Amino acid sequence: MRTFVSAAAVLVGLLMAAVAVPAMWVDRNIVQEDGFVALTAPLGKDPAFQQRLATAAVGTLASGANIPDVVKELARPILDNAAQSLTGLPGYPDAWAETLRKSHRLTFADPNTLPPASGASSSLTLDVAPLAGLVAKQVSDTTSIPLKAPGQVLINIGHSDQRQLIERVTVYAPMGYAVAVGAGIAFVLAFVAARRRWTVLAGMGVGALLLAGVWKLASDAAGTAVASTSSGNDVAELFKSEFVAACSASFGQWIVAAVVAGAALLAAGIAVRVAGGRKRGNIEHR
Repeated sequence: MRTFVSAAAVLVGLLMAAVAVPAMWVDRNIVQEDGFVALTAPLGKDPAFQQRLATAAVGTLASGANIPDVVKELARPILDNAAQSLTGLPGYPDAWAETLRKSHRLTFADPNTLPPASGASSSLTLDVAPLAGLVAKQVSDTTSIPLKAPGQVLINIGHSDQRQLIERVTVYAPMGYAVAVGAGIAFVLAFVAARRRWTVLAGMGVGALLLAGVWKLASDAAGTAVASTSSGNDVAELFKSEFVAACSASFGQWIVAAVVAGAALLAAGIAVRVAGGRKRGNIEHR
């Protein structure tokens, strides 16, 4: 009976861990604003993405009604030059971080609290207004052309039917911590109930290695599914590609940690088994 309880507890713990770990990663790196900014901040260092993002931000200024038609042609070379040098401006890192924060708030806020023009129906909305503001300030400081950046410069990524997925993730991802606690309790119960505790350690180790493989396959499949969607916007497509790569690399670190933990548990179980066998052998020899 104790063996059955122990085996069942290990199985339950592994099943709960299979859900808890991805959920906690999503909550920490996607749902939470600080985690999202930390995950996506390096995207602003990609040269190709930088250039397209700057061009998109500058385009909103060049087509804006706040520039008189008679000076638009004169302003265009200046704006193009600002786009080329945008990422080298001192305020660029802060503007990019603010872009990410505003984008996260638009994406994860309750759609009912946002204005109709916010693009909340999209699965992810980039608001590059801070970057446009940085360009406007640079042009205004170096020329006599008064520029005022718009309050929002939105780039929608994904499709409207993916908004429900965002809402479900926001609700359920934070529950991963409670599930993780449940998994820990199950493992402790398995260890306490076991007749041969080395089998619990080994079973947990093998289970962790198997889960790491499952998470890797699921992560690759999710990345492929996201990459297969098309938004029809070059900037959105580039952001999506870089975002998927960043998510894969970040979650990959958790997978590596699971492999290391699984190998350590398996090795500990084998070591306990060998040590126990030697101890029994010495007793019998005496």
